[in-house]
Amino acid sequence: MRGSIKKGRRYETSALIEDQYEPGSRGRVLRNLIGINKKREMDRVEMREQLRAMDELFDFYGRDHRFTAEDIRKIHRAWLGPIYAWAGQYRKVNLSKGDFTFAVADHIPRLMDEFGRNILRRYTPCRSKDPGDIVHALAVVHTELILVHPFREGNGRAARMLATLMGLQAELPPLDFGTMGGKSRKGYFAAVQAGMGGDYVPMEKIFSAVIRRTLRKRA
Repeated sequence: MRGSIKKGRRYETSALIEDQYEPGSRGRVLRNLIGINKKREMDRVEMREQLRAMDELFDFYGRDHRFTAEDIRKIHRAWLGPIYAWAGQYRKVNLSKGDFTFAVADHIPRLMDEFGRNILRRYTPCRSKDPGDIVHALAVVHTELILVHPFREGNGRAARMLATLMGLQAELPPLDFGTMGGKSRKGYFAAVQAGMGGDYVPMEKIFSAVIRRTLRKRA
């Protein structure tokens, strides 16, 4: 089921209020609360706010916490609330990347409810001592959340924030995701697509590499 799609810079989106761009940004920066219209400046601000939010979330979510769909909204809001009016709200626009369409916007509340009841309830709190179980839990939760793509912007980073919080429950240090450009980006997106058919092995390989890199840097 595909929505009405128009060409965008990072995604293709249906034309609703969340598609408004900051004046003077040449369609590169979404309308925001602080009037930033330069892409590089916005990237810096989003990174700064992400680090601030993670410090707060580390203290808020404990090792025994079972995450819910509402927690996903809280994580997104904690990060992007100072920047965008729609932070923490499910998107009202349809998004696609290339020929791949994410979940239809009208279905997101139902899909996120199912994600919370079926996926988050099963895989959180993430407290297994078995490294394979941890990798599997991270891969499934991450893949299924990305497939829903509940927010207008920041889905990948919000999903990585959740993975980091889950990793802390498993007594891992904050995960180092490194860069996701070039071939790595293509492999990541292929892993997401594989998850549509219930094949989480490609994403498990990505998370295994992330954990190895994280532990190597901490050694």
